[in-house]
Amino acid sequence: MGYYIDLGKITIEDYQTKLKSSYLPPSRLILKEKLGERFGYFEQIGITNVKELIQILKRKDKFAELSKVACLSGGYLTILLRELNSILPKPNKLADFIWISKNTIDKLEKNGITNTEKLYYKVLTKIDRQKLVASTGIDYTEILELTKLTDLSRIKWVGVTYAQMLYDLGLDTAEKVSKADPNDLYVRINQRIKEHHIFKGGIGINDVKILVETANELPLEIEY
Repeated sequence: MGYYIDLGKITIEDYQTKLKSSYLPPSRLILKEKLGERFGYFEQIGITNVKELIQILKRKDKFAELSKVACLSGGYLTILLRELNSILPKPNKLADFIWISKNTIDKLEKNGITNTEKLYYKVLTKIDRQKLVASTGIDYTEILELTKLTDLSRIKWVGVTYAQMLYDLGLDTAEKVSKADPNDLYVRINQRIKEHHIFKGGIGINDVKILVETANELPLEIEY
């Protein structure tokens, strides 16, 4: 378990099934094409899970070699690698949560806690959070808020602004997002964006479905 999904436990067959039913942006719909043929080839050459697939695709020599395979050519592997990399989003920097006091951020950074991944392992239980309060002098309510923002930051494509918006909507944990109705959440998110001028545009229904879907895949280890 941990901050991220364990990619070693997602078999090639399981990931193929996931892609078949996943909501994907238009630029990535190619990933749904020739699924059996493409993933059958990956299995044929001995790739058993998503972790192994990412490792191979990140090797330039292997990537070039696979690009010559007819069913994997034409930019498919580039798009596949982008999608695979998005499973493990980069942690959000704590300093980017600009509504959290600078004093709090400075205290955490002095303890080597600079992003949401590093904070995650310090706040898994109430006892862990109380220990962090004792060692830093930060108020417990701020630690708890950052804990929830950290939890939300683990969801695919959730940056600091999106995390704060979900928090303000009362969906302040990954578990709550995973249980949300996408259609209802779509309306609430876009209403808040419009009322508070958060983004210039809105967030599409498929993007909200992806949000809920990926929240469901995360390990839920934080105790509240």
